[in-house]
Amino acid sequence: MTPAPRGAQIYRLRMRPKDVGVALIAALCLLSGLLLMLNRTTATRSFQDELTPLRLSYPVTWNSVDSLQDLALKVEDPDTPSAFKTTFSVEQRELDPAAPPTLQTLLDRRVEERQRLTAYHFLDESESEVGGARALVSEYAYVVQPIDEPRRAALPVVVRAREYIVIAGNQSYYFTLATPESEYTRARRQFDRIIQSTVLQ
Repeated sequence: MTPAPRGAQIYRLRMRPKDVGVALIAALCLLSGLLLMLNRTTATRSFQDELTPLRLSYPVTWNSVDSLQDLALKVEDPDTPSAFKTTFSVEQRELDPAAPPTLQTLLDRRVEERQRLTAYHFLDESESEVGGARALVSEYAYVVQPIDEPRRAALPVVVRAREYIVIAGNQSYYFTLATPESEYTRARRQFDRIIQSTVLQ
């Protein structure tokens, strides 16, 4: 085997430190990007209700939005790849302490209310816990037309929702996630973190 010319060997030796430097800079850039992405996806914003002990945290990238309903909180994920954006809302109602309803009664009433939604379909019911209090969880689906303008083509969106109903003190709480069906798995993970952060007492 013929040895490489002396000049070629010196060139390779001189280039190696530069190659290592470039590789280190590329690795640092990738690491910085990863840390920035993790910070964006895990950073949260706190919400504290003024009249009740309710406290929770939701993703910092989610924006507050107006609602026609009387809600304590409503935020949406602007990065949802759909005309219908993933939303999280908190509704609270004062209960009659002389005759407080059961969780099952509140769920039954909620199902009756939701039947007014287009193509409403009840999916599941289970028990859980929110802030140390017993909760009933329901899942359902319905259809919305997020862009409803004449002569503008827009397909309807199948929405999947998950709702926790809780009684704490003389208040009932409804924590609701509504998201396009295709985004449900990702949104459910964020919703679970919100529920885990919730304090009711």
